[in-house]
Amino acid sequence: MDGYVVKVGGSLADILTDLVPVLVESGERLLIVPGGGAGAERVRLIDPDPDAAHWMAISAMEQYGHQIASLGIPAVDYPGESNRPSVLLPYCLLRREDPLPHTWDVTSDTIAAWVAFRSGLPLIVLKSVDGILSGGEIIDTIQSPVATDTVDSAFLPFILEHTVKTAVINGRKAERVRRALMGDFSGGTYIPARTEGL
Repeated sequence: MDGYVVKVGGSLADILTDLVPVLVESGERLLIVPGGGAGAERVRLIDPDPDAAHWMAISAMEQYGHQIASLGIPAVDYPGESNRPSVLLPYCLLRREDPLPHTWDVTSDTIAAWVAFRSGLPLIVLKSVDGILSGGEIIDTIQSPVATDTVDSAFLPFILEHTVKTAVINGRKAERVRRALMGDFSGGTYIPARTEGL
């Protein structure tokens, strides 16, 4: 079944009322993975041990997921075969499968990448920047890891190793989001699956 995993960054919380209708109106099968946002940043400030920090930050993702769901997208605990947009509340799934290291190298970015890999779907990451920044420049296409603070440090190695087709798009620019949901990833950073030509 076609569709996308869409990671909605916590930095977009202030525009959810504008962004959610764009996602719903796409008509695509979307599995939305919430970011950690302000809740995850509070966990960083508390600085508990790595295991506690991991699960506390994922709990923050759940809170943001409920916020997204409150705008009319049903919440689910497990990636299913729904033909309509849904918001993944990831805590129970991750507690059961626990697939990723418990470190700040792994945030909601890499969790979304794992969900996309597990679901066999391309990934669209919505942030408040125009794509992945490296050396002060937006990178149009990535085929090997680059130094960046736009995504967590585990994200690019995971995407490239598991050949997850990925786009990083500015979620504040509705037209770019619409185009990405139609398969046009030219408005951000595109990371093709290894089998694709460029």
